[in-house]
Amino acid sequence: MTGRERNLKVYCGIDWASDHHDVVLVDEAGALLARARIGDTAEGLAELLRMLADHGDSADAPVPVAIETSRGLLVACLRATGRPVYAINPMAAARYRDRHSVTRKKSDHYDALVLANILRTDAAAHRPLPSDTELAQAVAVLARAQQNAVWDRVQAGNKLTSHLREYFPGFLAAVSVRREGLYHPIARVLLAAAPTPERAARLTIAQLRALLRKAGRKNTVDAEAQRLQLALRQPQMRQLPLVEKAMGQQSLALLRQLDAVCVSADDLAEAAAESFQAHPDAEIITSFPGLGPLSGARVLAEIGDDRSRFVNAKGLKAYAGAAPVTRASGKNIAVLARRVKNQRLAAVGYVWAFSALTHSTGARNHYDRRRQAGDRHTAAQRNLFSRMIGCLHHCLAQRVTFDEATAFPMPTHDPLPAAA
Repeated sequence: MTGRERNLKVYCGIDWASDHHDVVLVDEAGALLARARIGDTAEGLAELLRMLADHGDSADAPVPVAIETSRGLLVACLRATGRPVYAINPMAAARYRDRHSVTRKKSDHYDALVLANILRTDAAAHRPLPSDTELAQAVAVLARAQQNAVWDRVQAGNKLTSHLREYFPGFLAAVSVRREGLYHPIARVLLAAAPTPERAARLTIAQLRALLRKAGRKNTVDAEAQRLQLALRQPQMRQLPLVEKAMGQQSLALLRQLDAVCVSADDLAEAAAESFQAHPDAEIITSFPGLGPLSGARVLAEIGDDRSRFVNAKGLKAYAGAAPVTRASGKNIAVLARRVKNQRLAAVGYVWAFSALTHSTGARNHYDRRRQAGDRHTAAQRNLFSRMIGCLHHCLAQRVTFDEATAFPMPTHDPLPAAA
């Protein structure tokens, strides 16, 4: 390379695929410097790094990379090198493609070229992936996997519930006294032993006692066994015998799926909480009312520990969906709830705010004031979440724990006029 070429700024675009990647390098004028197709292998990564080094890449001035995903081995390895990696939303990339070509042509090489030009022209409008620590990234993997397992558990439970309604509604009535319903170990052990109304009605008190102990019940076993026997022998509508037996077999298959996701959710919750508690931010995050080890792990998973990621609390609130969106056109102004947001952070924020109502007097008073001002429940809860996550941004930046008096100061009232 000549001295002039070394002074040129270079941008890299990568069109990602499952087994190969198209790479394009352009200079600050948009001229094509190099292109290649590399494999999704260690050799392909080495080829990419050599290609970048040949065009001026160094530890002091790394070449920025644009790619349409934030996950995968290629992204992880590029982030490990310390270079800025921009995960461009595929929908945004498609809009840029139309901007560069009116013919709507498309190819892997052209997509990589579009990504490189996005960095060349609009890098300031996009945000590089955060420089989270290894522990924070591990917490994110476990917390998101646990959240996925919870969603899978709900889906499996809904399938089993829908199926039981078709032939065994009495079982649902018998286990509905517990908040967990079908997810409770007693319900799952009981259904595995008696998947049909006929077999459930034949269960004796002794058998029910054994099933309750197998499920972990230790207190009031006799009373619970009698209650279950009475509930399972209540008259109900029935399917034909052979149909009922076949539907019982289907219930066992659905139950095995539910058991698997329940075990996965519990194991991942334990692992996520353990990793989270080893993180330096854990003490600050769990000092907030409504946040425990698992919900705290979910919060850390989404905000990370790169303090430069959010310059101020306003950016974090927008990312979490807690800040409203103002749409103005002429004389028309509308303030709406934010739809484009981190859905996982918004989900844990709803749980966080709901739990804080019973663990913090200040949070409860804040929520009540919003309700009295005319907000509906969801809006008031979202406003409380906005307040709490703004406080979290401050506490993490200043390395201090949550203080109730600072977060929710007592309202001041003007003194009453003196009596005449």
